[in-house]
Amino acid sequence: MIPVLDLSPEIDALWDEVNAAVQRVLRSGQFILGPEVEAFEREVAEYLGVRHAVGVNSGTDALVLALRALGIGPGDEVVTTPFTFFATAEAVESVGAEVVFADIEPDSFNLDPAAVEAAITERTRALLPVHLFGRPAAMGALLGLAERHGLAVVEDAAQAFGARLGERPAGTLGDLGAYSFFPTKNLGAYGDAGLVTTDDDGAAEAVRMLRAHGAKRKYHNEVVGYNSRLDALQAAVLRVKLPHVDAYNEVRRSVAARYNEALADVEGLVVPEVSEGHVFHQYTVRILGEHREMVRAALKARGVGTMVYYPVPCHRLPLYAGRGLRLPEAERAAAEALSLPIWPQLDAPTQDCVIAAIRDAV
Repeated sequence: MIPVLDLSPEIDALWDEVNAAVQRVLRSGQFILGPEVEAFEREVAEYLGVRHAVGVNSGTDALVLALRALGIGPGDEVVTTPFTFFATAEAVESVGAEVVFADIEPDSFNLDPAAVEAAITERTRALLPVHLFGRPAAMGALLGLAERHGLAVVEDAAQAFGARLGERPAGTLGDLGAYSFFPTKNLGAYGDAGLVTTDDDGAAEAVRMLRAHGAKRKYHNEVVGYNSRLDALQAAVLRVKLPHVDAYNEVRRSVAARYNEALADVEGLVVPEVSEGHVFHQYTVRILGEHREMVRAALKARGVGTMVYYPVPCHRLPLYAGRGLRLPEAERAAAEALSLPIWPQLDAPTQDCVIAAIRDAV
């Protein structure tokens, strides 16, 4: 079976470096925060070109702490996309604010700025765009909206580490950025891990305090916070992998371009654009009409794994179904999107098997 993602080639290639890093941490006896985490925070801040990078224990917590650092809470609204993993909306709910969904662009799967503008009210405090599948959202338009309406911007860059808009990395254009280092991500740890980035000194201090039970100094708690500290072992793994992320992302783009060339003429299938800065956390096509599940079954029979991200848009989840929202582009994407195998070490013969299978299936 060809999986959607195979981490074993990367693990094999980096085994000696990762093993040495893990041994270094084990011998240090410092396993939570400490010098290893501080070193990773410096290195990743330099890579991203930000003043502050704060390691936390997951991408979900990164979103929650970023919103908390901005003072967003009960009575506030945050506009975001319904076509994303639930953690995005969950973070808004977790700080007591109200999530407001705006529809997406059909080509990018990302927030439609026109739909966002229509969703803004006097209670809106922030925009929360998601750089879905590794493709940067329309940040120029969204930042313009935020400036005109006096709103904060928190970027969900969980799937887009290393993606860029011009010279700026995704996650560094708004007030704060939130990253996930879940093992499947473009920069993945060997467990849960996350990061908050910002150029705002006050916001960074707030995130550091919130991740440690609301205390700047141990036993001197100022607010109710969280236990969301980055493990030193995960930081050590990420330090090994960080220097390779640009090369891996470039290979992902090459794999995507090869898919596009081979599948562009397949009727009933729409390939994604290899747009500026897209790092293809997922290679996601559209299967037009109502044929996606038949295509998935045919691919499975040929030994090709696929994934559906996301079969139910957030506004149709039981939590929000009572609102009666109709967001047609998000609903169409949920019915048509299909992600094919992609990883940096995906070789041409294996990819050719996927290409042949999907051409036959569609």
